[in-house]
Amino acid sequence: MTEETEQRGKAVPALVRAKKILDALSAGGKPKGVSELARMLDLPKSTVHGLCHTLVDLGLMMRVGPNQFAVGPHVLSWANAFEGQSDLTQEFMRIADANDLISKQAINLSILTGREVMYVACRRGTDPLGVSFRPGVRLPAPFTATGKAMMSTMPRAEVEALFADGWPEPWTRRSVPDLKTLLRELDETRERGYSIDDGQLRDAMVCFGAAVFGASDDRAIAGIAIGLLSGEVNEASTSLVSHAVQSLAQKLSHRLGGNRH
Repeated sequence: MTEETEQRGKAVPALVRAKKILDALSAGGKPKGVSELARMLDLPKSTVHGLCHTLVDLGLMMRVGPNQFAVGPHVLSWANAFEGQSDLTQEFMRIADANDLISKQAINLSILTGREVMYVACRRGTDPLGVSFRPGVRLPAPFTATGKAMMSTMPRAEVEALFADGWPEPWTRRSVPDLKTLLRELDETRERGYSIDDGQLRDAMVCFGAAVFGASDDRAIAGIAIGLLSGEVNEASTSLVSHAVQSLAQKLSHRLGGNRH
């Protein structure tokens, strides 16, 4: 191994810590202080303090109160660049906009980042679901339809490893309570061909999700979900929406070179 190759394989500690700080600020949607970030990330307070001020200077974070920080506006330029350059998001919007079966419901696209899903695109609907699917929003993967759809394509051991350090705090009384229950739901997802978030993220919302595959076909590269208000859920709407989300995921997979569906 050459020195250049060896160096290329090493992570830069300061960059890793900065990413952890930005991830922590993105989770939960609330500003956080240096002390809280230091506790969450098990880092020295002085290290977090220095990185926070550097990230503020770079526009990646901003001060929102006394010793409180939030994600900064410069991050939006990266999100816009990703959306503009990604075949995934471009093809998703083309397919979602052309769909004439589902008009009132929001259709969203997300990717898996560790134990969370991050939303990268959304075709907005007219029904108010009470949850924002803006690009960049992160939510616990076990409670989301897209998260379960994507994790259902992963080996069991990898799913278990994601939650080896603990389980996310529940969002509702119906949120998946533990890993054992999640693994059972992933088995059901594989058998059905689509996933269900039945009020696990928001009491009045039910989402149906399906996995999107790329050319490698070994596991999902993204997930699509369609949300309904719980009062709209019945046998007919479940059949319509579950079919629609699988059809959309299949079309997007084919556009990206995947043939697993």
